[in-house]
Amino acid sequence: MTPSTPAPVLVVGDANIDLILRGDVVPRFGQVEQLIERADAVLGGSGAIVAAGLARLGVPVSLVAVVGDDAFGVMTLEYLRWVGVDTAHVRVVGEPTALSVILSAPGDRAILTLLGALPSLTAVESIAAVADTRPRWVHAASPFLTGSAGWLPELFAAAHDGGAGTSLDTNWDPAEGWAGVAKALAGTDVLLPNRAELLALAGAIVGDPAAGEAAPEDPARALAALGPRVVVKDGAEGGFSLDRHGRAAAARGLLAEVVDTTGAGDSFDAGYLAAIAHGIDTERERLAWAAATGSMSVQAAGGTSGQPSLVELREALRTASPQVHAP
Repeated sequence: MTPSTPAPVLVVGDANIDLILRGDVVPRFGQVEQLIERADAVLGGSGAIVAAGLARLGVPVSLVAVVGDDAFGVMTLEYLRWVGVDTAHVRVVGEPTALSVILSAPGDRAILTLLGALPSLTAVESIAAVADTRPRWVHAASPFLTGSAGWLPELFAAAHDGGAGTSLDTNWDPAEGWAGVAKALAGTDVLLPNRAELLALAGAIVGDPAAGEAAPEDPARALAALGPRVVVKDGAEGGFSLDRHGRAAAARGLLAEVVDTTGAGDSFDAGYLAAIAHGIDTERERLAWAAATGSMSVQAAGGTSGQPSLVELREALRTASPQVHAP
């Protein structure tokens, strides 16, 4: 791998439309009609947002996902193709395309999700895509929405057999049971939780009720001991990572005017994986790519509108020089 020949990446996960509402978004029942400030229908789904971010950063990327045979499915496929994602392995089924309605308020948001076609994703088609695309990296997103948590070990074994690295962003488990992740961690090279997911995962997997209340470095270290490098997304602070040997690195995000934080963590993932694909072999620089990409993504509505190109990212890193530090 060299910066001029980025390695191909396969993303396995969710793809849908996000309807983002901003303004007076706290619902009041009783048939009260409320006026809001803005509504945007944009590409959603952690897997799709990561794939779009990778494509914008010049990485050859294919997506394995399932959408419905409806208008939202057409929108999803059109946007993915427009940004350069290979959609040959996105299957269209006779179910509704997943939809998330995001009620975005300053400093927080609520998300209402219709799973639709997402649970139709299968191990067979995902493993077949590994053989077909021959990626150098396989990233799995949203296993609790797609139903893939139980077969992630099989997928990651196929990736490793083909010489590919693996990463996992669980996102939040709506059931809060985190079932299946523990078995997948042995085959996961990089785990990409945010701080809340880190604490919940450690509490569930390590089995220590106090893990959810610990400083973030402690649960990250506990999860890293199970196999993966743990790369933690920490909002405006950027992110940090720990490997199984206790080696740590971190990078701060860029100063940015926040319009919408939807998908910022997925853009962080895209920046980190793009650094790997472009041959960046130092952890601090990978985290700098990730934190900067996540920071830049919040400056526009939706998960993908603010994602930078490779030229824009490199210029931002050159001019802003985000502080890199150890946790």
